[in-house]
Order: sequence, then structure tokens, then C-alpha cells
Amino acid sequence: MSDEDDRPARIEDVHELAMAMPDVVVNGDNHPSYEAGRKTFVFFRTPRKDAFDPETGELYTDVVVFYVESEAEKQALVRDESTPFFTTPHWNGYLGVLLLARDIGRITRAELREVVQDAWLARAPKRKAAAWRAARG
Repeated sequence: MSDEDDRPARIEDVHELAMAMPDVVVNGDNHPSYEAGRKTFVFFRTPRKDAFDPETGELYTDVVVFYVESEAEKQALVRDESTPFFTTPHWNGYLGVLLLARDIGRITRAELREVVQDAWLARAPKRKAAAWRAARG
């Protein structure tokens, strides 16, 4: 692992790591979404009434959503208090986890890479995902 991988993740890493995946299409400017095979795997969410600061009631304006492969993976991320990932009732039944951009530095760039790659694998066409895995050994 390099020093770059060990450093705290930054929001620009989300963009870089998402675009590094095969055949990614990005949509939007202020709230971009990254797609693999017409399925979004990472996106920057607009403020919504279901995601708010419990102390102030203010809507979160910096939510990033990462898709996951399974409910078990989702629960592992949101229940692990060492990670900044969370969910809201709106996301019940959906395979995605939320992250506040302001908290991204609580994970390393290497950890973020894994989350982005897993998000891509969860949403990419099966053949593309299999080819990507095969190329990586």
C-alpha cells in the first residue's frame, strides 16, 4: 500500500476512483452521478427531508450514495461504528449506503477505493464485472 492509499480520503477521490472504473458515464455537474451500464453506482444526492442533522434539523447538503451488493454488506457498513456510513428509513429496501462528504476523511483512500469498486461491481453488467475481476486475478 502506498502513502497515497494510507492518507485520509477526500471528496475528489470519489470522482477520480469512480471514473477509473471501466465504461463509466457521469451525469450532472453540481450533484454528479456515476453509471455503469445505465445503472448508477455512486451519486451525490440533493438535499432531501429524510437526511438531516438530528441536533439541528437542518437538511444534509453533502450526501454521497454508494450502492452495495447485498443487504448484509449494507448492514456491515452502517453498523460498523468505525466507518462514517449510514442509512435513513428512505433507503430501507434499497442496496445503498450514505456518507456525508464532510466525514469522508474518516476512511482512507484505499478503503474508499474498495467501496467505489464494490459499488461498481454491484451495478455493472455481469459480463463486465466478471471481466474486470478476471483481469485483476
